[in-house]
Amino acid sequence: MTPAELSRTVLHTVQCAVEADELPAAVPTRVTVRVPPRPGCGDFATNVALRVAQDTGRPAREVAEVLRKRLAAEPGIAGVEIAGPGFLNITLEGISYVRLVRELLSAPPRATEPLPLPDPGPALLARLGSDAARWSLLWPVGAGRAELLVQRDSNPLFRVRYAHARTQQLLRNARDLGFRSEAAEPAEYERPAAGPLLAALADHPRVTAARDPERLARHLDRTAGAFLTWQRDGDVLPRGDEKPSAVHRARLALAEAAGNVLADGLHQLGITAPAHL
Repeated sequence: MTPAELSRTVLHTVQCAVEADELPAAVPTRVTVRVPPRPGCGDFATNVALRVAQDTGRPAREVAEVLRKRLAAEPGIAGVEIAGPGFLNITLEGISYVRLVRELLSAPPRATEPLPLPDPGPALLARLGSDAARWSLLWPVGAGRAELLVQRDSNPLFRVRYAHARTQQLLRNARDLGFRSEAAEPAEYERPAAGPLLAALADHPRVTAARDPERLARHLDRTAGAFLTWQRDGDVLPRGDEKPSAVHRARLALAEAAGNVLADGLHQLGITAPAHL
């Protein structure tokens, strides 16, 4: 379930509650969902109960409880909890993430023109090269622009491009071992380590729709960091004489999906997505 699909589900839930006279309120024209700022707060959160409560005159947590019961019964939603004054924290089922990964596997980087950026200037291009020069227009450079040429984790451009190259290396190695990716193990995507990566991947359509290059650069850095943390948590490829299993195929599918997202975002910024680094 993508953020857009979840937004429509939440909006439909509000509409059903209003039509059933459970909430005497006007149905909002749109509902937003956001990735929670802290782990352990579900996959997505929405403030719709606080907005609806303004029309009903009832406490927001009471409104949230009405919506919680309905949302928890929706397909693809594993659980809903009420937080704070009336926020709804929503956890998706693993099968929804299987669908997300499958959609990303079928959506290679788009052949569109890069987002418009200011001209970095001949001197900056000569000093940094095209990729680092374009990234320098999107990211505050604390230690100087030369830092963007250094291959270390503190360099966000390197981190994003390295993460993409790592996904491509995993795919090459898997082909050498005779197996391909397959998103078919919901339990694998329910592991805590996969949560931040899946949340970042699910957020990609909303971020790219905003057509904000700086926001997209931050999103790619977040995605790259989540991918690198996730792939250190468990073996994507079999070791030694171990045979490729459904778990390996599912992990490879998540790595491939991450690679597609990183490549698509880098392309939109006019920056190359290397297969080797």
